[in-house]
Amino acid sequence: MHDFPTLAQYQSSASYAQIAEYQIAYWTAQDKEAVANDAPWILLIHGFPSAAWDWHYQWQILRQQYRLVCLDLLGLGLSDKPHKHDYSLLEQADIIEKLMAYLDIGQCHILAHDYGDSVAQELLARQHEKRMGLNVKSLCYLNGGLFADHHRPLLTQKLLKSPLGPLVAKCMSLRSLHNSFAKIFGPRSQPEAAHVAILCELLEWKQGKRVLPSLLGYMDERKVHGARWITAMQRTPVAQCFMNGIHDPISGQHMLRQFEKLLPSAQTHGLDVGHYPQLEAPQQVTELYQAFVALHR
Repeated sequence: MHDFPTLAQYQSSASYAQIAEYQIAYWTAQDKEAVANDAPWILLIHGFPSAAWDWHYQWQILRQQYRLVCLDLLGLGLSDKPHKHDYSLLEQADIIEKLMAYLDIGQCHILAHDYGDSVAQELLARQHEKRMGLNVKSLCYLNGGLFADHHRPLLTQKLLKSPLGPLVAKCMSLRSLHNSFAKIFGPRSQPEAAHVAILCELLEWKQGKRVLPSLLGYMDERKVHGARWITAMQRTPVAQCFMNGIHDPISGQHMLRQFEKLLPSAQTHGLDVGHYPQLEAPQQVTELYQAFVALHR
């Protein structure tokens, strides 16, 4: 097991930006050598229901060659979690645009996962439509609902999105979270208890469980914007890559097959893991990503 940041370390290393009326937690890495070499920026966008903590392994390796930025999306991690809020993927993309402008970062590569894939797709579509100041140089997706009609949500996700959502969210516990993760991780790469414990603490931070049903509106947004996103993916000159944990019941092998059908020239990798490749096969994901992004610096 590799070293990982404790919740206290994660909190103490965070910076905060005021975006509209919300405090957004973010992190940057600008090591001396990377700055001296004017290294490109990489933006890492996490998934649901976790946080930028998911990228801790990749962060330590990639910072040796690149400048890095990540954030906890609104409603997740250490960022504000407004209750009775109409959460939207479009709003998350707005927040990222504003954060990047605040940090004076004009162009970047993107590494995204799950919910973050959809936010990245929205950013790519805006770039394709020539209505975004941020320049995306390459985009690498990990497991996520890239194509709404191939997304297979768990029963827990369906219940959270239903009228029973608030009750289901209230009843969530460390044990139930671990059981849910066990279903979506690969059979040979099951979740580590210590990892799930930290993600559970982050989920509960600022009463975060109560906003989960509202966040799940992203499943409907994927259906609304899917055709537009696919058009951008197929027509953009931006290099794209899909690293897919094939044992993921939500967006595994079936999602990879659809990606290869719609984007036959894009780079793909099928990995012997589940829904969280960056946690289940951290070294493999990092090495594959380093090789991909090096081609498009």
